[in-house]
Amino acid sequence: MRGHILVVEDETDLAELVSFNLKQEGYGVAVAADGASALAEARRQPPDLILLDLMLPDLSGIEVCRRLRAEAATASVPIIMVTARGEEIDRVLGFEVGADDYVVKPFSPRELVLRVGAVLRRGTTPLATDEPGETFDIGRMRIDVPRHEVCVDGEPVPLTALEFKLLLDLAHGRGRVQTRDSLLERVWGYAPGIETRTVDTHVKRLREKLGAAARYIETVRGVGYRMRDSVS
Repeated sequence: MRGHILVVEDETDLAELVSFNLKQEGYGVAVAADGASALAEARRQPPDLILLDLMLPDLSGIEVCRRLRAEAATASVPIIMVTARGEEIDRVLGFEVGADDYVVKPFSPRELVLRVGAVLRRGTTPLATDEPGETFDIGRMRIDVPRHEVCVDGEPVPLTALEFKLLLDLAHGRGRVQTRDSLLERVWGYAPGIETRTVDTHVKRLREKLGAAARYIETVRGVGYRMRDSVS
């Protein structure tokens, strides 16, 4: 078995479709139709990954995600939110409470399975450029790789593991434009061509956290992002 997936979805037909496709790929699957059942199942058997619908009949997916992240047994379990709500504020809120990715309905079951595989691989594959002992000083920002710490003007900036990985990738390529596809491939482990706003949403959240150092991440319209050494 490739891994155990918990599917949290109150639409029976969709839950069955997703479960079927995951099982075809060799995953074990458990299904929960509401938030309370999802929390109980996750506590009973912590899964390797959770597909979590945002709109549930009792607790919201946001609240379920928040509670999962607050419990030691499920704090590090990857969570992909699956929802019909695609507004940017929903994506940002989902990432704020600890979601790893965001898939908007309707979606291709095949693409969803590919994303599941990519997120699971990401958890076991270090960034190729993550070398022990490296420290980057970029303007007012310092990235300490061994400590997994980022400071701006000497003050620590709390980043998720994925945000740190994204920032480090941009730092390694500073001065060069990084396309969205290349970032998805290196940081998220996705194959080129997968349609997602994940990169843009994470960059937006990263900039908010970096404060005065946010301007070092430059948007190159129609292409991607570039880390600058300094800003005049």
